[in-house]
Amino acid sequence: QVQLVESGGGQVQAGGSLRLSCAASGRTFSGFVMGWFRQAPGKGREFVATISGSGGNTYYSESVKDRFTISRDNAKNTGYLQMSSLKPEDTAVYYCAAGRRWNNPRPGDFGSWGQGTQVTVSS
Repeated sequence: QVQLVESGGGQVQAGGSLRLSCAASGRTFSGFVMGWFRQAPGKGREFVATISGSGGNTYYSESVKDRFTISRDNAKNTGYLQMSSLKPEDTAVYYCAAGRRWNNPRPGDFGSWGQGTQVTVSS
């Protein structure tokens, strides 16, 4: 089992940027896929981005592609989500997760989740 702790959320105006971090412990960090998901009020959990264990492969939802960048530093056991050109519809609780599938993933592919960090984008 891996433990995950997100940080870096906050409030930002539309067009701004934020960087989320996900600190991992409990397992070899490079041994699992890392993903970011989000959940807006009244909606289901939505896939955002994934990155393979080595960092060599990434996958994004169409809604964030070209605006968000996922990365990881295996030496620091930390993953990141750089968010730019933020829109009000990006407002959600963002979760990082550890799993086994980076290509076209589903929440069920991820067995460990962080507690989430709130991102609020105002217009």
